[in-house]
This record gives sequence, structure tokens and C-alpha cells, in this order.
Amino acid sequence: MLPASLLNDITKTVTWALCEDLGVNTYNELATSSDITAELIPAQNQAVANIISRDECVICGVAWVNEVFKQLDNIYNTETKITWFVNDGQHVTANTTLFELSGNARILLTGERTALNFLQSLSGTATVTSSYVKHLAGTTTKLLDTRKTLPGLRSAQKYAVTCGGGVNHRIGLFDAFLIKENHIAACGGISKAISTARINHSDKTVEVEVENIEELTQALNAGADIIMLDNFSTEMIEQAVKLTAEISAGNTKLEVSGNMTLSTLKDYAKSGVDFISVGALTKHVQAVDLSMRFV
Repeated sequence: MLPASLLNDITKTVTWALCEDLGVNTYNELATSSDITAELIPAQNQAVANIISRDECVICGVAWVNEVFKQLDNIYNTETKITWFVNDGQHVTANTTLFELSGNARILLTGERTALNFLQSLSGTATVTSSYVKHLAGTTTKLLDTRKTLPGLRSAQKYAVTCGGGVNHRIGLFDAFLIKENHIAACGGISKAISTARINHSDKTVEVEVENIEELTQALNAGADIIMLDNFSTEMIEQAVKLTAEISAGNTKLEVSGNMTLSTLKDYAKSGVDFISVGALTKHVQAVDLSMRFV
């Protein structure tokens, strides 16, 4: 069951996408818009279509597809039936039929691109996340995403990461601290930044990004909850793990970030860090190849 906050976001992003495709600004204007190519088909014509994945992938985006046709049905007083053969988080092979659509032919064609844009992009995120997670098998390190998401698709891509087996980092600027070099400079140092964070929001996780062992020591002594080791070499990470165990006795978690690749991922994980964060999960989106065919 998707959380209410995500369901609300799905409604908004689908409306935005439909408005974009149909050339209007608001949901209420959609009823006055038209798909001029779909109007070549007689209004009463019915059709059945299959949506097929041409790639091996991990599926994500069922709710977005459903919402596209729900909104179109509400606007144009039609009824589209969607029969799903897969679920979010499911691994499928190439040439798998994902779902079947049946209903008004115009509506199926009008909704096709918007629905598949969501499905192909989110499945792409879930798929690449799954590949990273597989490389961490046998370690205790968890894979995190970042805020490097496509504008307007933050919660959608974060959900896609979980479908691929990853773990969400902070959602935005409101739910946890991530104190980076510019914050540190403006606050007057690591210790000052952490103490101010504790005063301002004592219930929020405090994470600090550090660039060397000296900064790591400062963050540990100031009691950071999580410390991000930015672009540390494997030798520095091993030193950081040892120092963190000595100073924090396990109370501070370590995260590694920066230039993570599938080929180096496990080497970093073997050092004993708690988290590895990878911006590429959401910013380097390679969409899955999908197609819709009338039966």
C-alpha cells in the first residue's frame, strides 16, 4: 500500500504531465483540449492494447499508469480497463507483456505516451538500483539514493529506488540535516554547525560531509549521527572505520559517496561502512524500452 503522501504526489505529477502533453495549464482545461491525431479515429471505437517491455528490467510505476487513465476517464467520461500481469519490484525478462488496456481507442492513444514515460523512467531507476544492490550482496552495507533527482519526480524516483532494493536517504531539505562544506564555512566550523543543528531541531538526524581525516575527527567528537566520507580512497576509508569505532563506539554511522561505480562498489563495502550513496541511481536515468501494440 503506497503512503498517502506518495498517492497525492502521483495525482499532481500525472495531472502536470497530461497538461504538458495536451497543451493546457490546469486540470480543468484538459476537458477543452484534444489529441488531434487520436481524433482521426471515430469517437465510439473501442480497442485492446498490450504493453510490452523490450528490455530485461525491474518494474516500477504501476500507480502512475493507473492514474493516467483514471484521470483521462474522468475527463472524457470513458472507462478504461487495465489488467496487470506484473507488480512493482518484479524482475521481468525482455519481451514480457506487462499489462493490457481495453477501452476507448482514442483514450488509449492519448494516455499512451504519458503512462509509458512514467513507467519506463521509474523502471529504469529501479533496474539500475537493483544492479547496484546485487553488487553489495554478502556485505552489511546499504545502498542509499540522493537528492539528485529529476525535477518534479523526487518522490517517484525515491519510490523506484526502494523497488530496486535500495534505501532512501533524506527526502528533501526538511527531514534531516546534511551539513556540507559551505554550511561548515558559513557556520564557523563543524562543531558549531552540529551544536546549532541540535538546538534548532533536536529530533532530526544530523549528518556531516567531511573531506579528510581531520574533519572526520571533528565530526566524531561533536557527536554527528552520520558522517559522509566524500571522495575518500579505500585506504582512508579503512582508517575512518577504525577511528569511528574508537571514538564513537558504534554510535556514529559512516556513509561513502563520490564516484561510485559497479566495479568499485564492493571494495568500498568491504571496508565496513554502513552506507554507500549513489547519485547515478536517479540522475543518470536510462529508460526501459516499452511499446504499446493494439491487438
